Amino acid sequence: MVEPARGRLEEIIGVTWTVPDLAAVEQAYTRWLGYMVVDSGKLGADAATTWGCPAEAGRPYLVLQPESGEAVWLRFVEKPDAAGWQALTTHGWNVAEFVVQDVDALASSFEGSPFRIIGPPASLQRFPMIRAMQALGPAGECLYFTQVGPGSGLDLARAESFVGRVFIVVAGGPDIRRLFSTYLRFENDVDPPVSTRVRVISAANGLPEDTTHAHGLVKLGAGTLIELDEYPPVTRPRACADGRLPPGMAIVSFRLGGADPADYGPVGPALFPGTGKASTCIRGCAAELVELVER
Repeated sequence: MVEPARGRLEEIIGVTWTVPDLAAVEQAYTRWLGYMVVDSGKLGADAATTWGCPAEAGRPYLVLQPESGEAVWLRFVEKPDAAGWQALTTHGWNVAEFVVQDVDALASSFEGSPFRIIGPPASLQRFPMIRAMQALGPAGECLYFTQVGPGSGLDLARAESFVGRVFIVVAGGPDIRRLFSTYLRFENDVDPPVSTRVRVISAANGLPEDTTHAHGLVKLGAGTLIELDEYPPVTRPRACADGRLPPGMAIVSFRLGGADPADYGPVGPALFPGTGKASTCIRGCAAELVELVER
């Protein structure tokens, strides 16, 4: 058997959630985050099959883009049975982190909105010029919002609009080393795991605030990153029927360099406006779906 080319994950270009109500998501993200609707319709059989989820063909979907027009998208697929998903408690993709221009102003604007703050704005201990907050969206999706001030010395994406692009995605699973094994198929540098307190994981799982959790990084291009978190034993695999998308945060899409998506699996069209690119999906060790999009 010929091993596939060891391509490189170049940057995050999309995140896909399944949600019970597209209209609620559209209102929340356009009004409070300034995102724009750039595509909608019914999921075609070709795209659903490429994702390994042929049973989802025909479902309504919505694609949003930041106000800046950056080629980074949020996709939402309507699934009534996605209601009740609780982020940070099951394995797979769990968090999308956005870079923003003013996290304190964003927090103030959330009063009376469908976004519920679960971690108010605070400066990072090691990098006080970076301020971040954590919130849950209208479908229970866990979103981090981060303001990167000057002087951090870190190569991170910058906010091109008030709420900018997704620049970090987080997958969780029961074994941090197994989580990394999926991404070692690519020529990306990694930061090995360290253990620190992650209050939102502990709170979501009823654990003491000072509980530590192992986490590490996969370094991508354009100032973007994958964070891999070892989840506590009380968490469980996410229930998902064969041929279906998982509830909640389901897919993260990456531009693939140095290889062809066909080297990793059957290809189909990438469901992003105007790209005209091919893509394929692989499944990580925590059952997270990883979409590889032609460069």
